[in-house]
Amino acid sequence: MFTYVSCFLLFGALFFIESKLPVSNPYIYKSIRYSVLALVTFVTFKKRKLSLWIFTSMILGIEVGIDFPEFAKDLGKLGTIFLRLIKTLVAPLIFSTLVIGIAGHSNLKQLGRMGLKSILYFEIVTTFALLIGLLAINISQAGKGVKVETTSAALEKSQDLLKQPAKDHLVEMFPENIAKSVAEGEVLQIVIFSIIFAVAISMLTNVSHKNRMLEGCESLSEVMFKFTDIVMYVAPFAVFGALASTVAKSGIDILMNLFKLVGTLYVSLIVFITCVLLPIALMAKIPIRRFIKAVTEPVSLAFATASSEAALPKAMENMEKLGASKKVVSFVIPTGYSFNLDGTTLYLSLATIFVAQMCGKDLSIAEQIGIGLLLMLTSKGVAGVRGASFVILAGAVAYLKLPVEKASVILAVDALMDMARTSVNVLGNCLASIVIAKSEKEFVLSEEVAYD
Repeated sequence: MFTYVSCFLLFGALFFIESKLPVSNPYIYKSIRYSVLALVTFVTFKKRKLSLWIFTSMILGIEVGIDFPEFAKDLGKLGTIFLRLIKTLVAPLIFSTLVIGIAGHSNLKQLGRMGLKSILYFEIVTTFALLIGLLAINISQAGKGVKVETTSAALEKSQDLLKQPAKDHLVEMFPENIAKSVAEGEVLQIVIFSIIFAVAISMLTNVSHKNRMLEGCESLSEVMFKFTDIVMYVAPFAVFGALASTVAKSGIDILMNLFKLVGTLYVSLIVFITCVLLPIALMAKIPIRRFIKAVTEPVSLAFATASSEAALPKAMENMEKLGASKKVVSFVIPTGYSFNLDGTTLYLSLATIFVAQMCGKDLSIAEQIGIGLLLMLTSKGVAGVRGASFVILAGAVAYLKLPVEKASVILAVDALMDMARTSVNVLGNCLASIVIAKSEKEFVLSEEVAYD
């Protein structure tokens, strides 16, 4: 895996060097990239591992997006098809695993204890993420002196996102119609319905009825995990298409103009992983090497598709394979999709101050703390809302009495930043499930297993 990550970074370095040190014959750089691509593809074909195919597809997608942009723009359909297939299995998978986990053990006190621990853990970790974002942008000063004009396309997209009606997030947590919740992909509503349904089953006095329902849910769970395995065969094609389309539409020029912002986000996310998530894993005595192997595939999927939903089934399956109990995984990970958005929280704090710097407004420490508290409140329970991150960012910018249209500049590189923050969201939720499982003595380290 180290070799693949190195190749990924090498490609980025080659593009950067090419932009700074152009040569008379551009085919020199291309031939180097194609040689590396051929070697990586050959090794991947020999290994036949899904996680390696995903990494190779990322590199191929970037190359095709740059060299054949017109062709690559239409490849986004591959990613869309994959996400549609994933969305069909998310609801039944969450429902069946949660019902088995809760009703199968009938320990409602443990359920309440897990809920309290999860919320406390989520709040502490997202606070650290927010503080790191604020610290990073104040050190890099990425917004100072940036003169990027808002494109008409970005402005139109931002206006479209802001037209969405405001929602009461507390009310929206609860389903009014489970079929509607499933159709609209409202993960938190599905979780709440599943918990109530599981509690109702555990209260049944007729044992045969109770066992019949549990057996049905157990069968459904097994089928949905097999369904996931089938859909995962499409993942490399989806990753290739999604990245090729993103690179073709974004281009390299705008990345160079906002390179400092993108770089600040990526570096701060790495700092968050090494200075917050890693110490938590060490304190919880989680086997780091085994954990990394388990999260590689879901995190890669999240990065390439910029979708947490794409990684959800594999994240749940791999955390169970690692040793966490079904009931903890099925409760913590879906709940974390609404309350434990580490990467998104860090991004929002960083992006808000970036816009202020770009507008020439110096914010005091008190003002930045106020922004942090605002983001902590507004970023909860927004999973599944289209363009939610931008809507929250626009609200924070308006709170500072700055022109909201300035925030739309970030939309030009939002796809690249979305990949990073989404992958950290998934990583954080996987870690949370293991930490809570260990605290509940619901973690038994399994034997070495293949995660592909």
